[in-house]
Amino acid sequence: MMDWTDRHCRVFHRQMTRRAMLYTEMVTAPAIVHGPKPRLLDYSPQEHPVALQLGGSDPAELAQAVRIAGPWMYDEINLNCGCPSDRVQSGCFGAVLMESPALVADCVRAMIAETDAPVTVKCRIGVDDQDPETMLPAFIETIAGAGVRHIIIHARKAWLQGLSPKENREIPPLDHALVLAMKQRFPELTLSINGGITTLAQAKALLDQGLDGVMIGRAAYHDPAATLIGADALWGDAFAPDPIAVVDAMRPYIADHLANGGRLHQITRHMLGLFTGKPGARGWRRVLSEGASRPGAGLHTLDAALAELQATAA
Repeated sequence: MMDWTDRHCRVFHRQMTRRAMLYTEMVTAPAIVHGPKPRLLDYSPQEHPVALQLGGSDPAELAQAVRIAGPWMYDEINLNCGCPSDRVQSGCFGAVLMESPALVADCVRAMIAETDAPVTVKCRIGVDDQDPETMLPAFIETIAGAGVRHIIIHARKAWLQGLSPKENREIPPLDHALVLAMKQRFPELTLSINGGITTLAQAKALLDQGLDGVMIGRAAYHDPAATLIGADALWGDAFAPDPIAVVDAMRPYIADHLANGGRLHQITRHMLGLFTGKPGARGWRRVLSEGASRPGAGLHTLDAALAELQATAA
């Protein structure tokens, strides 16, 4: 979800669910150590609960990044061992780390020593020619031995050779049954599942089978109302705002962003899918896509997009 789940996206998603954990884009440990800390780590207080997702493979550097991030008070620190992109591989982090479970254990052990927040790992079921049925339990056992208690498993292999990142999200077959088997094998751990889950009904079915959590990525971005509005019912919470109410809830945040020199499209690009499948959704997307990046675009542009939506819906 790099370049997608930025701070504006997360504030938007928080208007639809008060309970779900939101994850940052993956930020590399070297960037935090050597780069602009506030730009990389700042977020709005309303985003809580929110997790910082880190990329890296050097235990000392990851520990330093976690230490630097401490004052930002993230609710969770996550080490990404699942991203298959070329730039991630070249930096020796992401899914390629599944080939080095002992190194991952060293990384998380160093991270845990620097924070009171839970340190979690997101991984695949394996990479390339690894046998997931033998590799995955060994990987889980190794990192659990280093102190990790919560693992999010993307239920596909990552093919680091021969498939693009997009193909890696779609071509390797899903194996939800293997992740369910891992929960039975490691009942003391918190195990969440990711991959191919596009509806709240699917999420509930997996939770009912014993898994502790469900992570939804692209579906939550492209059709957020369908996957986030009503999600709090999984916690017994009735919070489920109407999509129009979500737009209204974003107004103060947008106004503040504009007043501080921001551009409308930086926020509304994340809101294009809010009315997916509803009458007028195309007009909503068109007005925002064409108008939000123009000089002077503001809340009146948002109003125009809503007017287009409601005129078609009527």
